[in-house]
Amino acid sequence: MKCLGLMSGTSLDGVDCAIVEIRPGRAALRVTLLACRTRPYPPALRRRLLALIRSGTTEEVCRLHVAVGEVFAGAACRTIRQAKLSTGDIEIIGSHGQTVWHRPRGRALPGVGAGRASLQIGDPSVIAERTGITTVADFRARDAAAGGEGAPLTPYVHHLLFQSRRASRLIVNLGGIANVTYLPGGGGLKDVLAFDTGPCNLLLDGVMAAATNGRRLMDRHGLLAARGRVCDPLMRELLTHAFVSRRPPKSTGREEFDERYVRDVWRRAKRRRLSLADALASSCDGIAHMIHRSRRWLPGPVDEVIVGGGGARNRGLMTALRRRCAPSCVMSMERVGVNGKAVEAMAFAVFAYQAVRGVPVNLPAVTGARAPVVLGTIAPGRRATLRVTGRASSPSVGSVR
Repeated sequence: MKCLGLMSGTSLDGVDCAIVEIRPGRAALRVTLLACRTRPYPPALRRRLLALIRSGTTEEVCRLHVAVGEVFAGAACRTIRQAKLSTGDIEIIGSHGQTVWHRPRGRALPGVGAGRASLQIGDPSVIAERTGITTVADFRARDAAAGGEGAPLTPYVHHLLFQSRRASRLIVNLGGIANVTYLPGGGGLKDVLAFDTGPCNLLLDGVMAAATNGRRLMDRHGLLAARGRVCDPLMRELLTHAFVSRRPPKSTGREEFDERYVRDVWRRAKRRRLSLADALASSCDGIAHMIHRSRRWLPGPVDEVIVGGGGARNRGLMTALRRRCAPSCVMSMERVGVNGKAVEAMAFAVFAYQAVRGVPVNLPAVTGARAPVVLGTIAPGRRATLRVTGRASSPSVGSVR
């Protein structure tokens, strides 16, 4: 079955789209990546999304819910065409949407409950209508309803892609927020541990924007950071944020690491008369230190650190990570045969496939949910049935090509 996954992360860069072939085996799924593309958000839409996260209105949430759905649908159709396929070749779409609010430990409403909330916009009905393909979305909500944080979810697929019989691996995603997945050698799904470690690209991009008054939005390839010198006092101050020392399960987003946080980091750098390059180098080292300190919650050793996400192309950040994680071997996802740009989009294709089979993909040990639950809500496409095969009795995972 050909499935398509759509993903946009905390950095608000745009939409990652991946087409995969999923085949059930006796005890495992076999997943082959067929195509992947990224469609950047139009600059005006990105600005509106950032404004929505800061102080959006109900009307703006409604309008952008539809607008993001249109962008996701367009990304799906374009990727299908570029792969020389038709929409009729794709059985199902899994869309993460765009997170605009994530407070898994928010205040409860009187007489209602725990107040766990996570909102992703990008109307799946728009995607299903424009493509004609059944679309599964809203993956975090059911886990949150079951008492979990609703994130991270991709560790299920990290196990599929990166599990080793012998080596214990730490999978590091350097997105807007950094997160880690621990895969002990020879372990199963029940042994997976994962959580967010703190800010990553949203800090680096934010410092760049603050220092240049918005003229430059990123340190491309980390060239500035690679030239800078680390200021240890500033780096250590980054580690004092309450989230960094919070025990898992834990997940976070721009709600905790917002523009005020970024502006404060830049003000601290200026008070120490640091150059922009030094501020970025210090931030990179702080991010790497947060990731390294996460080992305190791991039950075993780390033989290999495998890195993906946009930050994997940041020279300053990768240098800092290699220094902090030594003597563990630090390598890119591509080194082990996986396209690091496609992993998260691939994950939501797998989640959609498992949703229609009735297979849970949340890991309670990771999210804190009371039990495994089937994730996602379904917007039917124009075709009446799905050609779904394979047993739906167990959340099996397996090999990837």
